[in-house]
Amino acid sequence: MGVDLERIIQYIKQGDQKSVQTQLDRYNTENSQCFFFNVEARERRKQRELEEFRRNKVREYIPDSDSDLGSDDDEDSDLVLRRRLASALMWFIRTQLQPGVLRVCLRTLRILSRDRLALAPFITDSAILTLARLGGISTMPIPGHEEEDWMEEKDPWGFACGSTSSQSGSKAFSTDTHNQMREVIIETRRRSYRDDGIYSSLVRGKRDARGERDEEGDEWYDDGEVWRKEAMKALCNVIYNSQRAQERAGPLKLLPGLCDKLKASIRSAAPPSGQFYDLRLLFLLTALRLELRKELQQARGVSLLTVLLEQCLEVQWAEDYEVVSDPSAPPIIRDASQRAIEILKILFNITYSTHRQEPDEEDAALYRHLAAVLRHCLLLSCEDEDLVEELQGHTVNLLSALPLQCLDVLLSVRLFNGSKESGGVNMDCVHSLLMFMDKRLNRGQKLKEKLTPVLNFLTESCRAHRETRRYLKQQILPPLREVELRPEQGDTIRNKLVRLMTHVDTDLKHCAAELLFVLCKENVGRFVKYTGYGNAAGLLAARGLLSGRGPSSKPQYSSDSDSDTEEYRQARDKINLVTGRVEEQQPDPMEGMTEEEKEREAMRLMSLFSRLSRDKIIQPMGMLSNGRLAPLCGHQRFSCMEEEEEEEEGEVDFEDELD
Repeated sequence: MGVDLERIIQYIKQGDQKSVQTQLDRYNTENSQCFFFNVEARERRKQRELEEFRRNKVREYIPDSDSDLGSDDDEDSDLVLRRRLASALMWFIRTQLQPGVLRVCLRTLRILSRDRLALAPFITDSAILTLARLGGISTMPIPGHEEEDWMEEKDPWGFACGSTSSQSGSKAFSTDTHNQMREVIIETRRRSYRDDGIYSSLVRGKRDARGERDEEGDEWYDDGEVWRKEAMKALCNVIYNSQRAQERAGPLKLLPGLCDKLKASIRSAAPPSGQFYDLRLLFLLTALRLELRKELQQARGVSLLTVLLEQCLEVQWAEDYEVVSDPSAPPIIRDASQRAIEILKILFNITYSTHRQEPDEEDAALYRHLAAVLRHCLLLSCEDEDLVEELQGHTVNLLSALPLQCLDVLLSVRLFNGSKESGGVNMDCVHSLLMFMDKRLNRGQKLKEKLTPVLNFLTESCRAHRETRRYLKQQILPPLREVELRPEQGDTIRNKLVRLMTHVDTDLKHCAAELLFVLCKENVGRFVKYTGYGNAAGLLAARGLLSGRGPSSKPQYSSDSDSDTEEYRQARDKINLVTGRVEEQQPDPMEGMTEEEKEREAMRLMSLFSRLSRDKIIQPMGMLSNGRLAPLCGHQRFSCMEEEEEEEEGEVDFEDELD
């Protein structure tokens, strides 16, 4: 049998903290994995009916669909109960509670905040400020109780904890809420440290993947730290689920309060336990509100987050823009990896448009400093292999947002033993990007989302840095040897990229083709050689290069030659330029036909094409002088059609043959 929410509300009204804690513990255990309350309610009702049917062994009516399970009134009553419980708890946590009771109350509020239909008690200014204060954002103003009086008889939602007859005592109890809230905050600060003076933090290696923590495991941690995390989790849910809460975040100064808290964590010598949820909230605010994004950028948010990233990864500097890299260093722990990912996401939110701007001297130095840290991110190893790819993915996203002229620091690193190099330049970062792209190429889902950032970034890097293009050319487009296979057949990076050139997603296939085209120094002949004319036609048509009369190379590219292997030179004349491979000798379809039969067959094919064009199945195209395609129309097309009609009239039984 489920927990009686009405009884919990009565316990809250009576101030029975022990009973509240016991009942809420049960409720939290039952609903720890519940994210859609209405769906869960339907499933529970369905299960109860089935159990009752089995118990009675009487074949009664069993609903066939979810729409028959219970009435809307039942659902509305459950929803109203959850709202009443949420508002009662929001009032309750402002009173002086025992640490364990406060912890379990905040956990219940975190669960209830997942339900978008029950958010009304969470989205008032007072509720947001209360959660922020309990979450450790100490610069927030102390919330009062003027905005929401939980005991008003005229409450339209039925949030009141008790009946009208008990309001006088309850109001007297709530008059001290403002002062008691101060005591709660003071108590929260005191409990940040254990009695022995050691800062209370989660033990490394004992934290899960940011999922639902085992309820019993929290007993090993400091209650103050736990309830701060629970309050921040609930606040994250509220901001994510409610547009009204998002709009109020700015006027309530939630962003400056978060920044002050993060700055304090930088100055503190204590481990930044719970910082992940501060960063998650900051990410949500900057992702959902444009004005907060700009506000953080103007408040030197890039500098603040860069320092946080350095602290998170324990960065040590060798020179101005070179981070000390130790291959023998242990992998980054899971908590640090997850915090770094959140920082990268926030940085992208506030810098995604800077690549189109010309930075001044101060900003350029800041972006170069950040790029050096991002280079370090690309070379790191993490305890979890999935986190490595996720960290690299967000690093690539951020690199693509920074001004290209500030990314020269990615290559200005000294060579070490075992470093990848090209022309005396360290290519470790480029090689890491290449391996990351190869991993993403093997993914079968969300290819556009996962591949376009790294494809675009490598393309622009190849245009800007000659040594980067040379190194990637060696790795992706080595001299051709296997001329019997189509360019899209095989498991090399070239084969995978060529396969993307005919992908159904236009943006993705354009990005893949653009990278290969730049690696070929935008030379049409070389591009067709490595990809085949059929695969290359899309990009060549878009650039007006189908005729092959485009410039042989662009001025920004060097004049290094493209050496051919002996296998390619021997088979060059036998290669089909359309498919890009050596084809087997095919019989001549015109063999044995007279000239009249050949002409008749040609006219038949032209008539078929004309019919397809008239039925708008195909669109005949012609090539203009600039190399671009255009529809065949006007006098030229009509004259061709007239000639075809004359030929058709002169042929006996030609229509019968077509049919």
